[in-house]
This record gives sequence, C-alpha cells and structure tokens, in this order.
Amino acid sequence: MKRRGFRLFLYSAPGALQEGIVGKNYIDIENDHGETLRYRKHVNGRGLIAHGAKVHPTAVIEAGAYVEPGVQIAAGAHVGRGVWVETDAVIGPDAEIAPHAHIGPRAAIGARAKIGVRTQVGTDARVAGGSLIGDDQTIGDGEKVATDKRGLRLAA
Repeated sequence: MKRRGFRLFLYSAPGALQEGIVGKNYIDIENDHGETLRYRKHVNGRGLIAHGAKVHPTAVIEAGAYVEPGVQIAAGAHVGRGVWVETDAVIGPDAEIAPHAHIGPRAAIGARAKIGVRTQVGTDARVAGGSLIGDDQTIGDGEKVATDKRGLRLAA
C-alpha cells in the first residue's frame, strides 16, 4: 500500500523555497476586507496565530483557536479550542480561556484570570487578575470586572 503525503513549499530563507512531504504549518485566510492573512500553527496545541501576534512559547493555544494580529499572550496562558482572540487583546500570565470564548479587540485579561466556556468579553473590556468569570457570561464593551475566587463580582 502506497502512502500519500502533502506537498508543501516551506520558506526556509528569504526568497528560497524548499519542497518536502510534511504537514502544513500555516494557513491563509481572507478577511472581510478582502485581505489575506497568514496564520501559523502554534507549537503547543496547534491553534492558529496571525502574523504580528506575540504568543509566549509556553502558552497553549489549542487547535481551532484563532489569535489575531497585535494580540499578546503571556507565559503559561491557556487558550481553549474554538476561542477567538481579536486584534490587540492582551492575555496575562497563567490566564485560562475556556473553549468557544470570544475575547474582543483591545480587551485585557489579567494574570491567572479564568474565562468560562462561551463567555463573551467585549471591546476594550478589562478582567482583573485572578478573576473567575463563569460560563456563558457577557462582559460588555469597556466594562471593568474583578471577582473573588468564587466568581462573585467585587465593587469597582
């Protein structure tokens, strides 16, 4: 039985192409403005990281997650499958984003914060370090949230 592989041109040096039989390490996606964005697969979890995003090598970005340009993800952070982190958002050290959550543009998630399944964090929203945001919650645009260890919101 003959085994079939993928043909892929790898960029090994500026302007140089190398042909090989390997898995594809990037994907090109067209956005709503007709621009093509290139995403690479993160080594920890195989999630897709757009060119221009900065993801620490110890962070885990699970398959099916999308990290847009300008995003910063710190050491030890965990981004679950199906998560969408929009442009210029910041995810702090050891933060956990559960599957299918949405982190809006320019939002900030503090160190050790936990964001629940299918939770929506709006544009320019802030979640304080150590906060626990439950499943199916919505943090509005520009909202600032801090909780105790049980997830009860603290007064601002």
